[in-house]
Amino acid sequence: MGPAGAVGAADAPVVGPPRDAPPVARRRGRGGRGGEELRVPEAEFSSYYGRPILKAPVWRWDIAAYLFTGGLAAGSSLLAAGGQLTGRPALRRAGRVTALGAVTASAYFLIHDLGRPARFHHMLRVAKPTSPMSVGTWILTAYGPAAGLAAVAEGAPLLPARGVFSPVRRLLPPAGQVAGLAAAVVAPALATYTGVLLAGTAVPSWHEAYPELPTIFAGSALASGAGVGLLAAPCAQAGPARRMAVAGAALELWGAHSVETRLGLLSEPYRIGTAGRLLRAGRLLTAAGVVGALAGRRSRVLSVLSGTALLAASVATRFGIFHGGVASARDPKYTVLPQRERIRRREAGQV
Repeated sequence: MGPAGAVGAADAPVVGPPRDAPPVARRRGRGGRGGEELRVPEAEFSSYYGRPILKAPVWRWDIAAYLFTGGLAAGSSLLAAGGQLTGRPALRRAGRVTALGAVTASAYFLIHDLGRPARFHHMLRVAKPTSPMSVGTWILTAYGPAAGLAAVAEGAPLLPARGVFSPVRRLLPPAGQVAGLAAAVVAPALATYTGVLLAGTAVPSWHEAYPELPTIFAGSALASGAGVGLLAAPCAQAGPARRMAVAGAALELWGAHSVETRLGLLSEPYRIGTAGRLLRAGRLLTAAGVVGALAGRRSRVLSVLSGTALLAASVATRFGIFHGGVASARDPKYTVLPQRERIRRREAGQV
C-alpha cells in the first residue's frame, strides 16, 4: 500500500533558459577563434514555462512515520520469532506486542493520509503484482491478522483456567506460535516494499536510489526490532537482539553511505539541509547503538541506552530519506541536469 498523492512524470522536458535571464557573451567561429559575438542567457532551473517540472509529493510527516512504524512492526515480528524459536519468552513477548502496536499505528498513519478508510478497502478489489501499492495493500492485509493473533496469544495466561474461557486459554498459545511465524515470514516484504514504492516514483533522488532504498529499509527494520529487544528483554535473553542489531546496522549504514555518494548530483539532497542532518544523526546513533549492544552484554543500563539509540536511529534514517526525496523534487536542477546528462550520453553512444 502506498500513500495518496501523485508525483510527476519521470522524464520531464528539458528546461530552457527564461526569456528575462541575463545574457552571457559567446563567440561563434571555427575553433572558437573570432567570429560573431552572441548573447546567450545563462540557464536557470526554476520552472517550465512558469510551472513546476515535477509535482512534489504532498505527503506530510505522517507518511514518514508510516515508513518507520511499518519497519518497526516487521523487525519486531522477526525478533519475536527468534525469541520463540530459541526459548526466550521475554523477547518473544516484547516483539509480538510491539509488532501489533506498530502495525496498528502504521495503518492509522496510512489511512489518515488517504483521507477516507474506504480507499484502503477499495485497493483490495484487485491484486496487481506490478504495482507496489497494490502489493503493499495485500502485504498489510496478510501481516496484520497474523501479528494481531500472535500478540493476543500472549494474554492467554490471564484467562481463567476453568469455565467458558478455558478452551480459549489452551488453544491460544499454539495458535499464537503459528501466527507469530507467519507474521515473521511476511515481515521482510513489509520491511522493504515501501522502499520499492518510493523508488517507483518520479522523485529524482528516490527513483535513482532504487537499489539502495529496500536495503536501507530492511536494515532499519532489523535495527529497530533489535532496539525493542534490548529495551524489553533481560540481558540473558537479548542475544538474538544483539545479532539483529549488527546485521541491521551493516545494511543501513552501507545503504545510507551509498545514496550519499553513488548518485552524483542526486546524492546532494541526502547530504544537505534537513535530510543531511537526519541521516548523519542516524549513522551516529546506529553506530553507538551497536557498540553499546555488544559492550553491554551484562549491563541492563547500557542495553536500554543502546536500544533507545537504535530506535532513534531508525526514525532519523526514515525521515532523512523522506526529506531528501522531497527536496530533490522541489528543485528543478535535480530533474534537468541528470536528464541532460542522459541525453549527452545517448548522443555520444555511451548508452
